[in-house]
Amino acid sequence: MRQRRDDARSRTPLLDPRLHADFAALVRLQVEARGFSLKPDQPLRSALHGRHASRLRGRGLDFEELREYVVGDDIRDVDWRASARTGSTHVRIYSEERDRPVWILVSQRQSMYFGSRDRLKSVAAAEVAALLAWRVLIAGDRVGAMVFDDDEIETFRPQRSREQVLRILRSIVQKNHALAVAKRTSPHPGILNEALERLIPLAPHDALICLIGDGSHADATTQRLVTRLAAQNDLVFAAVFDPLEAELPAAGRLTASDGERWIEFDSASETGRRTFAERHLARLDWIRDVARARAIPLLPIDTLGPVAPQIRSQLGFAREARRV
Repeated sequence: MRQRRDDARSRTPLLDPRLHADFAALVRLQVEARGFSLKPDQPLRSALHGRHASRLRGRGLDFEELREYVVGDDIRDVDWRASARTGSTHVRIYSEERDRPVWILVSQRQSMYFGSRDRLKSVAAAEVAALLAWRVLIAGDRVGAMVFDDDEIETFRPQRSREQVLRILRSIVQKNHALAVAKRTSPHPGILNEALERLIPLAPHDALICLIGDGSHADATTQRLVTRLAAQNDLVFAAVFDPLEAELPAAGRLTASDGERWIEFDSASETGRRTFAERHLARLDWIRDVARARAIPLLPIDTLGPVAPQIRSQLGFAREARRV
């Protein structure tokens, strides 16, 4: 009963779900968090295909092979029937995955409060975070998060519980609902780097780190921090974008704001539209180059439709019996 009351208090039915994330809708995404996996063992078409799988030899979950005994093998792994049948000692080898923490870093900065069609980038990012968090929980791994806007970073150390996912979703919704066109807030270009700096001691090795945002204000420091994290962990970047960012329409005089400064410009100007598109594409190219150099899968997520099908199409299909 207490959980139901908590969920009811978190609902915001008066807000347009295209403009602001709805807590109840994020909870319902649990049923959509299937048919994809964050495991390294992926179908060929998956963005994660070919990623390194951490393996431990032992009495694990999945049978891997039957081979002849070598000195040092655990006597408990001897397959006596196979040994009797072949006339030589054989052992059964199992693969076992480490208990892997998953960190979800999701941006709810003012730059994410943008969208031209179905939903804002901030809403799409919230949905991506919810889907990944539910997927991790379903798989039985621990999920942690850093939820940040232009003011602060809220940190949730990895835990394996439904309540942990709900705490993360409440934080995302709280920061999401603070976004507004007329919000007067000072942009904090370095807050992404601050989050990455904080994460380094919390994820020293063997974690999966999922970055969700638009890459706004990523710079050389971001590149250095990502390189350091990627050396001992697996990283995935869900790059949220709106098609309007790449092709500004000729709609006459428009007003834009980054939360602090306001500018008015003529979108009918071909030169202005070309400059706008070139800057956006240059940022995307830089992000792609950094990701490619460090073997970081890049998942483009657009704002034109539901997020779950986009995730499933890029991360392949998973057997439910396996971990993330």
